[in-house]
Amino acid sequence: MSASADLITLRPLGVADAEPYRRFRLAALRETPSAFTSSHTEEAGKPLAATLRRLAAAQDGPGALIGAFDNTAAARGRGALVGTAGLKVPSRSQERHKATLYGMAVARDAAGRGIGRALVREVLRTAARDGRLRQVLLTVSEGNEPALRLYTSCGFEVWGREPQAVLVAGRPVAKLHMVCLLDGERAAAAGR
Repeated sequence: MSASADLITLRPLGVADAEPYRRFRLAALRETPSAFTSSHTEEAGKPLAATLRRLAAAQDGPGALIGAFDNTAAARGRGALVGTAGLKVPSRSQERHKATLYGMAVARDAAGRGIGRALVREVLRTAARDGRLRQVLLTVSEGNEPALRLYTSCGFEVWGREPQAVLVAGRPVAKLHMVCLLDGERAAAAGR
């Protein structure tokens, strides 16, 4: 984390964070629609109960949903949510060795402070602590070079490309599939 990110707190999100998480997620979906497989319109139409279910599942594990809170923007004694990244672990036994990093987003006004890197590294540390996970997967929209550089610097490698993975306002967007193996030196470097 950079020196300017020293005032950032990372912690798992839970059901008590439902309203700020929903606001943050909707803003991210509106600002960068091609970065996500969900659309702002469909997520905005869901009730708060859907957000509560998502947070309860992450809170109960084995995955996690990590929030980055900016303590310089404290409101009512709690910092503002400025970033998120999740780790989803499949329940099927033959897939239990892998997880997916999802929902990675940093607020525009908090960009450039090392928050994204801190979130990715925290997700990788969470995965490594699990003990059963051997790899973490993710997808990144083709052309999103800052995200691709971030993930590569944290130990992810591109293993494939899915053309027309999502349609954003009728426009096809390809997704690059990436993996970070949680073994040896690569995992140690990623968790730094």
